[in-house]
Amino acid sequence: DVPGEEVAAAAATTDGQQVPADIGGGTVRVGSTDGQQDSVPILGEVSAGPGTAPIQIVAPQPGVAPIPAGPDTPSKALFRAPSRENLSGGGNYTGGGGMPRIPSTSNLDHVDVRGVASHPWHDVPVGDKAPEVVNCIVEIPAGSKVKYELDKDTGMLYVDRILASSVRYPHNYGFIPQTLCEDNDPLDVLVLMQCPTAPFSFLQVKPIGVLHMLDQGERDDKIIAVHLHDPAFRGFSDISELPAHRLAEIRSFFEDYKKNEHKAVRVDEILGAEKAREVIEEAIQLYVDTYVPKRFRVPK
Repeated sequence: DVPGEEVAAAAATTDGQQVPADIGGGTVRVGSTDGQQDSVPILGEVSAGPGTAPIQIVAPQPGVAPIPAGPDTPSKALFRAPSRENLSGGGNYTGGGGMPRIPSTSNLDHVDVRGVASHPWHDVPVGDKAPEVVNCIVEIPAGSKVKYELDKDTGMLYVDRILASSVRYPHNYGFIPQTLCEDNDPLDVLVLMQCPTAPFSFLQVKPIGVLHMLDQGERDDKIIAVHLHDPAFRGFSDISELPAHRLAEIRSFFEDYKKNEHKAVRVDEILGAEKAREVIEEAIQLYVDTYVPKRFRVPK
């Protein structure tokens, strides 16, 4: 036990998943940032059950970094919020208490008090395959003039306004959970699929592009994605594969939808899938840095 501090550990299983683990004590040698090795205390040793190898969990040390696990280890560590998708076994950490809700105290897998609702932004995971495939919450169905948006305090769907211009949303529109952008909102996503969905629908999408916008002087990127399970759209992998007219419709909508509200919107480039994935990673990282306590961050 470590007095005054919760300690969590996870081990990689043979199928690539992660599981909660028990911990013990001792010392281990790690690589420091100056290329030397030092002995540091072991907080514990992972013993995660069949199909796993023990992993030692060390105390954080100034200027000391763990030795990379192998040639595939990324140069920059990427983290996610804890979820059912990246922690198996119900998401429970050693010591009980369950997976933390971000930023409050409940969670998807274990709620002790009946009536505690989950929050669509914080409690729905971004997806274990992000940024190639991400989860999406639809706020506005295709064809709507109603500007629904997430109320971040309550987690409910708020009717913000009716569009003042003579336009309707060309596709289902919503956000990617557990992401954060410079405007302090989750990352927007426009989902191409055959049918409108009900507001607050939850679906998996494949990003194929990103529309760069400035909304009243603030960066306001829109991910363009296709529904992963729509046979008419799932075959698209990049924005360059779409008909030019469809892209023109999307651009025109965002150029016009606030004109009669006298709000300045500038639509810049529409870039492809690779840039879209970069934007999603940035938004995930900003969310983690802002909302997820360090001890709960899960390596990608």
